[in-house]
Amino acid sequence: MLYHHGMNVKEEIDKLTAELKIYQDKYYKEGVSLISDNEYDRLTDRLIELETEHPELQHPDSPTKRVGSDLTNDFPEVRHTIPVLSLDKAYSDEAVLSFFSKSIDKEGGALSFAAEEKIDGISMVLYYEKGILQRAVTRGNGEIGNDVTPNIMTMPSVPLSLSEPIDIAVRGEVYLNKADFERLNNEEPDESRKAANPRNLAAGTVRRQKSSEAGRVPLTIFCYEGFWSDKTETPPDHLHILSKLKALGFRTNPHFAFFASSKKEAEEKLSEAGLEGEAYSFDEIDAFIKKKTAERKNLPYEIDGLVFKINELDVRESFGYTEHHPRWAIAYKFEAPQAEAKLLGITVQVGRTGRITPVAEITPTKLGGSTIRRATLHNQEYIEELELAIGDTVSISKRGDVIPAVESVIEKNEEGHTTFVLPPDCPCCHTPIIQVGGLQYCPEYTCPDQVKGRIAYFASADEMDIESLGPKTVGDLYDAGILRSIEDIYTADYNQAASLPGFGEKSISAIENGVKESLSRPFVTVLSALGVAEIGKKSAEILVKNGFDSIDKIIAASDAGDPSVFSSISGFGELTGQRIIEAFRSKPLRETIEGLRKAGVHLDATMDKKDEDEDLEQIFSGEVWCITGSFRNFNPRSKALKEIEKRGGRTVSSVTGKTTHLLAGTGGGSKAADAERLGVKIVDEDEFLRMIGMEDEKDEADENGQLRLF
Repeated sequence: MLYHHGMNVKEEIDKLTAELKIYQDKYYKEGVSLISDNEYDRLTDRLIELETEHPELQHPDSPTKRVGSDLTNDFPEVRHTIPVLSLDKAYSDEAVLSFFSKSIDKEGGALSFAAEEKIDGISMVLYYEKGILQRAVTRGNGEIGNDVTPNIMTMPSVPLSLSEPIDIAVRGEVYLNKADFERLNNEEPDESRKAANPRNLAAGTVRRQKSSEAGRVPLTIFCYEGFWSDKTETPPDHLHILSKLKALGFRTNPHFAFFASSKKEAEEKLSEAGLEGEAYSFDEIDAFIKKKTAERKNLPYEIDGLVFKINELDVRESFGYTEHHPRWAIAYKFEAPQAEAKLLGITVQVGRTGRITPVAEITPTKLGGSTIRRATLHNQEYIEELELAIGDTVSISKRGDVIPAVESVIEKNEEGHTTFVLPPDCPCCHTPIIQVGGLQYCPEYTCPDQVKGRIAYFASADEMDIESLGPKTVGDLYDAGILRSIEDIYTADYNQAASLPGFGEKSISAIENGVKESLSRPFVTVLSALGVAEIGKKSAEILVKNGFDSIDKIIAASDAGDPSVFSSISGFGELTGQRIIEAFRSKPLRETIEGLRKAGVHLDATMDKKDEDEDLEQIFSGEVWCITGSFRNFNPRSKALKEIEKRGGRTVSSVTGKTTHLLAGTGGGSKAADAERLGVKIVDEDEFLRMIGMEDEKDEADENGQLRLF
């Protein structure tokens, strides 16, 4: 089929376009392959070649748009021409029934209702003019969204042209199937770039800068609402909208139900519309919700609830909208949010590695036994996935029962604020921020916030455990010019702080004693405390066990420049090896190491004294412990983990069937419920103190755990 023989360029482009569209429709809509993959690819390549040479002849719905482009995209803001609002929420079948009955009473007559799965994906509006896709726009704040058309065009389930030359706006939900998510996440070699769930990966894909990359992720869509520009063409009810969308070539969710005053009436209306949904009467709401809740885990995609809508469009129009949601629909949520809060602002923090992290400032909210005022937002990409703006009402959770995080937007703000964008410069030193993968960094090593973070990390309880030298103290000493680097910890004259608020003789003495005591920390602890990106506690232990038992051996291997020396170690990879080399070749880290050497810090395992903990009775040998909540005597709670490990126990981060004990403090979350369900022994703090022989110890206050989120 070499159409370029005997025909002009336009004829060949027209012919290839028409034929490839037939092949695509058959394959993506019916699963039928009319030609081989090689032949299809050859024809597509030929069409791309012709369109590149003659862009003026490309069809607006050319099948090559499914391939995407390597050109960088810009996602301008676009104002919606239809209402794109959130939905009112319900968390019980009684609330859904109340919505039904109140709607019927308000209308004063018979109504019917459609019920659809609430797909956990990305809301999208597809705008068609004369049957050709012109724009694909995210929900944004309900009034203004981002134009992501090039990326959406790569999705086979989105029609580029319709069977009728109409002007229509179509709402849908873009999502990623669970199996595809698992496969793509498993293929991602960089742990930091793996997505938390299918929705996050879908949202990130929608905003890929290159549509060719978006096209490699098998996103799909369910369409559920249509808005005709010509009102006379609008179907009379929701069932006929769904039927018409299917006829136009849109993908609609077959798993929907219809409710009427009787099951028979519901069946008749479904049949009239030519649809095959499930028919129910109003008194079967409870049974339907239970059925869908049970089916949820077996679906190939994620859903987080059900949406109930009035079927009759004239009634929808008379009911209208509030500022936030339509009065004619309600969303039943499978699980109530753990907490709701209003986003008051976003603070931008700079970590010890230079990573820029946005933190949500929220209205004080009770969650898990404590009052939350701040929650993590991860990075700019995550903010864009949520389409998060100042003033939005958000759902808050405690991830791992510890870190507060913003999970979703419940209600958009009334002020019209659009999605928050991080500043272009570091908020501390004003150096231009750089992008590394999906994260933002300040590249200036001497940035004050980074320096403070490195010192505080080195001195923290999980690392060198220098008592009284917490983040606030480090910050005060840095600002006073007393501490300006990690090595300064061992040479500083802390008496210079006597004139600072809160630095009395007793507190200065405590710092000096803590610094002196830290000189006895073993090499493996010092190695971890240096804060090298690829060397945490476990990695440090692995390095020492594999012969890198001194800082000089690590430096020598780094100077040799062969990353395989490190990447050949089990648990390490090529990227890890390269980053270790880069870190230990850097001048600032070398200066820190030499300063610590002069101070007498252990930089060689032979300097380590015999571990006194070896004499402890191994009372937890063979046991697997998990920990949840907060504690009076173990702050941070990793101190409790150390006590378990010193006595032979193994510690894990989550409760499973292999867990033998759960150490439960105050404010513990779901782990306690999991432990009860699995028959795991739950131990409180007092009992734990008795077990390890510390019942006579006094409660200790910890200055350092209450200052910052991170």
